[in-house]
Amino acid sequence: MRALLVMLLLASAAWAQQFRLYLKDGSWHVVREYQVVEDRVRYYSVERSEWEEVPLELADLKRTEQERRARIEEEKKQAEIADAEEAFEREIARQIARIPVEPGLYYFDGGEVREIRRAGLKSVASRKRTALKVLVPVPIVAGKAFLELPGANAATALAGERPELYFRIDWTAPFTLVRVKPKQKGEGRVVGILQTEPMTKMAFFEFETVDIFRQQLKADLFRIWPSKPLPPGEYALVQYSEGEATDSGEILVWDFRVVAAPTSR
Repeated sequence: MRALLVMLLLASAAWAQQFRLYLKDGSWHVVREYQVVEDRVRYYSVERSEWEEVPLELADLKRTEQERRARIEEEKKQAEIADAEEAFEREIARQIARIPVEPGLYYFDGGEVREIRRAGLKSVASRKRTALKVLVPVPIVAGKAFLELPGANAATALAGERPELYFRIDWTAPFTLVRVKPKQKGEGRVVGILQTEPMTKMAFFEFETVDIFRQQLKADLFRIWPSKPLPPGEYALVQYSEGEATDSGEILVWDFRVVAAPTSR
């Protein structure tokens, strides 16, 4: 890949040395350079690889120089964009190298990598509000069950409206960012609802999802950030597997809260 980039750069450099010397009749010569010598324009023809001349009165030097300046400015802009992209890729590569290899959810706190611990999820039946199980996979119970987290707030607080997360996965399943709501009664937070059909035992999750961008950095590593600013509140990254019978209803949750970034005085 790098060898190809070098070849492209060399080809671009060679092309940058060539430009059009326009004549007033609208035609042009592809040249490497030119000079005005008294009443003539002397130029090096790229096509014939030799020096040639035309009368100065036939050359359109104004159009020639306008096009050359515009081209130089465009090449300068493209070079700046390429430099910025390369710097960005180097920074991403540096960050990837710092993410632990163990599966989990991570973020950068200043220059330090920190982990968001996986939350202990509890499934509570909607009728009797009875705790069924704390571990995953979530038990298959016909009807509706609320997926709850203990406490009023997540232990991890992220400052700012657009937090960036790095998710190292160890199993292939959908994941999404969701808004976590407080329980209507008692202490705790609701991540979502597990709906199980009584006849088929098919399990489906219901969440209040948040739109995110996701960039796959490696086969098992994703960079995640919200597509819109997040208001302060409770959130969770949820990885889940819907399906049938005993393999259905699996869910993993990493919870955090978003707080306003400190203002500088």
